[in-house]
Amino acid sequence: MLSALRHWFHRDTLAAPIPVDLGAAAEPPLATGSVEESAKSSWPAERMWVTDSLWGAGYGFPGAEMETLRLAKPLGLSAASSLLLVGAGAGGPACSVSTHFGAWVSGYEADPDLAVIATERVLRANLGRRVQIETWDPSEPEFPRNYFHHAMVLEGMRGAHPEPFLAAVTTAMKPNGQFVMLDLVAGAPLSEEDPFVAAWARLEQRESVALPNERTVTRVLGRLGYDVRIVEDLSDRHVHQAMIGWRRLVLGLEARKPTHRQAAQIVAEAERWLIRLRLIGDGRLRLIRWHAMG
Repeated sequence: MLSALRHWFHRDTLAAPIPVDLGAAAEPPLATGSVEESAKSSWPAERMWVTDSLWGAGYGFPGAEMETLRLAKPLGLSAASSLLLVGAGAGGPACSVSTHFGAWVSGYEADPDLAVIATERVLRANLGRRVQIETWDPSEPEFPRNYFHHAMVLEGMRGAHPEPFLAAVTTAMKPNGQFVMLDLVAGAPLSEEDPFVAAWARLEQRESVALPNERTVTRVLGRLGYDVRIVEDLSDRHVHQAMIGWRRLVLGLEARKPTHRQAAQIVAEAERWLIRLRLIGDGRLRLIRWHAMG
């Protein structure tokens, strides 16, 4: 798949071919050199076109709606349920959960640009007040207290310390609520001196490379009074689904050739995913699912 993407970008049908090597990632990729970012937003229309093409409308991760509904199904959501969703992204997860289960969803997104895009997507979906999108500050996590029946986190812990973040989610839930979370953790100690780790942090716009490990998160949940029922490593599944998304995008390039700005965003997104998958393959990053009962 990566060879096909590299071949496509070097074809002489492009008036100005973009020099990029998407091979085995022998060297850490550059953080910013290959794409002209918008001065007003870190999520210009061209970048949204790429992520929507890869994962589905409003989604920023592999598996998209299928994985979101897989996470939500055990919660037993209905039209009488309210859900706190941290990591709302561009609005896809909140729309899917409300549409399929009828639940009232309050989506929280730390990136203000994504929150605006999510709000617009919700409005276009005609979901009324059943889906609301808000911004939040990971350095000071705070949500409405004792308000939600259940909670879901989709890589929403980034930038936040596990204990205050999970405590804030807990206080936002009613008694006996269920909690599901899908998030990256450190599979091995991460160091900013490691060029691949440093590149990963820059490419994913993370202020720090610090990540908790699986045991730390599980212990915090236990101290908060949860009965942790499931701790599942989804790293291999994540990698497999990412490759499916990229293969689908590459195959679709023949039918719908991107503009040069879209092509530049494809390159930037490929760089981000190459380094993430490299670190997951090396065991330095892991993607874990938790399901806990309050």
